[in-house]
Amino acid sequence: MAAYWVDILAFGFFVLEWTVYAITLEHTAYGRDSLSARMNVYRGVWVRRMLDREARMVDMQIMAALQNGTAFFASTSLIAIGGALALLRATNEALAVLGALPVDLTPTPALWEIKCVGLILIFIYAFFKFAWAYRLFNYVAILLGAMPPAQQRDTAEAEAHVVRTTSLFEAAGRHFNRGQRAFFFALGYLGWFVSPWVLFITTAAVVIVTWRRQFASNAWRAMGS
Repeated sequence: MAAYWVDILAFGFFVLEWTVYAITLEHTAYGRDSLSARMNVYRGVWVRRMLDREARMVDMQIMAALQNGTAFFASTSLIAIGGALALLRATNEALAVLGALPVDLTPTPALWEIKCVGLILIFIYAFFKFAWAYRLFNYVAILLGAMPPAQQRDTAEAEAHVVRTTSLFEAAGRHFNRGQRAFFFALGYLGWFVSPWVLFITTAAVVIVTWRRQFASNAWRAMGS
């Protein structure tokens, strides 16, 4: 194991950064000012304003677009899993290519296969998140279809329905965001196939880019109070 201490540290750094970033974004006061959190406010605004409209065809079309986007990412996850499995199967060919490079970056076959398995697990996680988000968006569409008519918008039943629909809507968006986050970190994980030192750099780059989009981007400023 002493020969792989850099790889162990690099992978531990990768897992730690992903975990800390996810917890900070979803479970801290700092994360409640993120772009995703600001958009959650408008999910509730959208659902509440639907009560004032009798014609809700446009709302259902928007929901269908959200479902289609989630389905696209779910199917892309399956394709990525297939590609990672092919990479796992082509261990000898991949090592031969790395061995022909001017710089010796060739890992042992066992380490290469461990890296491939890790990549497969990331994409499996992403698929489950996107698939569940797609299912939740289906449930939200059902709740939108069951929205009380405009004449009953001031009733307790209508208020309860808005709260219920908004909560489910936020859960769908949260799982979709987790799936996308897995895709971003999978790109950083690819640096490990080159070198553990590259994994340190690519992981940090992914964290910086995703943090900036959530807390310092033009979109974040546009959605400010």
